[in-house]
Amino acid sequence: MPKSKRDRPGQNSFFLDSFMVLLSENDTELGSFTLSKTKKKGREHKECIVNGIREAVEKYSSVYVFSFENMRNIKFKEFRQQFRHNGRFFLGSNKVMQVALGRSASDEIHPGIFKASKLLHGDAGLLVTDMPKEDVESLFNAYEDSDFSRTGSTAVETVELKEGPLEQFTHEMEPFLRKQGMPVRLNKGTVELLSDFVVCEEGKPLSPESSRILRLLGIKLATFKLNLVCRWSPSDFELYRERLDLSNVETS
Repeated sequence: MPKSKRDRPGQNSFFLDSFMVLLSENDTELGSFTLSKTKKKGREHKECIVNGIREAVEKYSSVYVFSFENMRNIKFKEFRQQFRHNGRFFLGSNKVMQVALGRSASDEIHPGIFKASKLLHGDAGLLVTDMPKEDVESLFNAYEDSDFSRTGSTAVETVELKEGPLEQFTHEMEPFLRKQGMPVRLNKGTVELLSDFVVCEEGKPLSPESSRILRLLGIKLATFKLNLVCRWSPSDFELYRERLDLSNVETS
């Protein structure tokens, strides 16, 4: 029997070497495929953020610290557009933003601005703007947008489906619903729930199955909201949250 040419010694390595040469001649890139390593964001990236914040503070008159709940990138981009002509937003490492403003009275970039720096913790960001205070407050207070909850987020209410027909689902959905743990069957072409079923419980994290079912039901339990924490300007400092202790903020 003649030898197979498929496993000829050295053939695979020859083609691999030729392919690597072709890639190297084209800057290790062919279409969307690349062999080059992605550099991690290091010191230079952090310095760029610090410099950007400090330049914005010099350019604009007020600095706001805000917190956010259930961040949604697309929704945030829409909100940010309202400040595109007279302000800049900064999100990222709280420690890096604190360094930019100054962590204490001894290293702050402007008198009193370290108070705002101390309130950068948790899900927080910076807005540096020239927009009148009343307009900023109005935009933040008015903005709120509902969305579907994501896996792992905490359910804000209990959702329970009662036994009986689920006419909002077509018969093709029955196998998928069973895979999500729902006790269902087809009854004369209609999806039927065999017993009461708790989709999610208030205060407990959502499972992947619960998140999918809520989306299918069209139930939005997450609310993307931005909350003002404080405002700094060269002439004053203001807290927006009553529960915050001003004496703790003022200590360096």
